[in-house]
Amino acid sequence: MSNFWEDTQYLLSVDFVQSSLIASALLGILSGVMTSLIVLRQMSFSVHATSELALMGASAALLFGLNLGFGAVAGAIVAAIILAMLGFKGQQDSAIGVVMSFGLGLSVLFLHLYPGNSNTAMTLLTGQIVGVSSASVWLLAATTVIIVAAVGFLWRPMLFASADPEMARAAGVPTRAISVAFAVLVGLAAAQSVQIVGSLLVMALLITPGAAAVQITSSPLRAVLWSTIFAEVSAVGGFILSLAPGLPVSVFVTTISFVIYLVCRFIGWRRGKRAIRDEVAAKHFHADNRTAAEAHHAD
Repeated sequence: MSNFWEDTQYLLSVDFVQSSLIASALLGILSGVMTSLIVLRQMSFSVHATSELALMGASAALLFGLNLGFGAVAGAIVAAIILAMLGFKGQQDSAIGVVMSFGLGLSVLFLHLYPGNSNTAMTLLTGQIVGVSSASVWLLAATTVIIVAAVGFLWRPMLFASADPEMARAAGVPTRAISVAFAVLVGLAAAQSVQIVGSLLVMALLITPGAAAVQITSSPLRAVLWSTIFAEVSAVGGFILSLAPGLPVSVFVTTISFVIYLVCRFIGWRRGKRAIRDEVAAKHFHADNRTAAEAHHAD
């Protein structure tokens, strides 16, 4: 155990590891802001499809010697717009399946044609934050600022359209434009997550923290706050724990996220049980008062 902490402390003093730690913290903020809205809008499946096209863009960039971050962003934005446009007629699930399979097929082709080190290609699937370049960190920082600012600016209409789209549409809220805008934000978030945790495990940061947060609060603002905390703990904690053993960071990120989700589910279950118990007690209280009143009236 002492070697574990000594190795971790030493690695945290290395410059490129510190850059990766900053990337983890940024990813936690980015994911936390988005994940509760993703859960509220029931877009968990579309996040997986978007990550597949982010993988397609990143693998194409890898094949042609371009920046992986920009490739992932381009693929994810294209996927998000396609999903948003194809899913308006009640065919969201089938559209997601079609887009996801198309993107995955192209990704397999690009990775197969890549002549370089196969480990580099594998990191797109499983993630490798230690290998994140300084350019990717700056891209992640810019993406985080854009997403946080956009969510803050569109918060009220986006929340209205997410909670009750029919009522929002009747009230004049541009639900279609908001859906496309939110899909683009999801694409940007997924593209950055692919580089850190890999395309196969994007849901660990873009879905699990939000799913955990809604178990312990019904307030949208508190859900964003809690999901951001959960995403930060998962991303930063997973990164730090992965340093000494040298294992993929995604292993620890997904484990921490899952444990947090289980704890929140237990808290939600306890609260629900207590609420039911209180409701039953209130019914008994009112029934006893009614009986006493009837007896008094009879006297």
